[in-house]
Amino acid sequence: MKILRYIAIAGSVLCIGALFGLYWGIIPGAERTRSGGIAAIGGPFTLSDQNKRMRSEADFRGKFLLIYFGYSYCPDVCPTALQVMSVALEGLPKRTKFIQPIFISVDPERDTADHLKEYLTNFHPSFIGLTGTKEQIKNAAKAFRVYYNKSGNDNNSRSKDYLMDHSSIIFLMDPDGRYVTHFSHQTTPSQLSKELRTLVNPK
Repeated sequence: MKILRYIAIAGSVLCIGALFGLYWGIIPGAERTRSGGIAAIGGPFTLSDQNKRMRSEADFRGKFLLIYFGYSYCPDVCPTALQVMSVALEGLPKRTKFIQPIFISVDPERDTADHLKEYLTNFHPSFIGLTGTKEQIKNAAKAFRVYYNKSGNDNNSRSKDYLMDHSSIIFLMDPDGRYVTHFSHQTTPSQLSKELRTLVNPK
């Protein structure tokens, strides 16, 4: 009986943890969760864009932000997310000027400004890529509650051929830098366009 009780307790804890993760936007598979107005997601950051210009969150005030944390050497998830964002924006020509898509690298070792500039030519022309020092990236990821780490045993390797484990979440922030909602890379472009058409209402 004790074993069954422990199993029941463990199951309850896992369910509560899953619901907590879905609300705060830290489970990569989550499709979308609306903010209850209290989600502590987002905050100050200072990073360098693909043109080697220092940028902070204040530079983007007045625009809705679509923010994705990933890395350019990602084999599938990251390019999928960026393509979803790109196609969705192409379907919103009247709202594009009010939305700023941003790609923040979690792999500053390889994602230099020059490399990001070349990489982003594959996506929507309005994309801004941001990179920086390990500490700057760490602070930005912490503000958005994003997880990332070198995969497997690659932390102890000097090889440049490695993968990064990371959250795969597209964040939507309002013109004042406040969290609105989030989407996963599995969201379709049409779904994202539909949501943005509803949520992005420029004043």
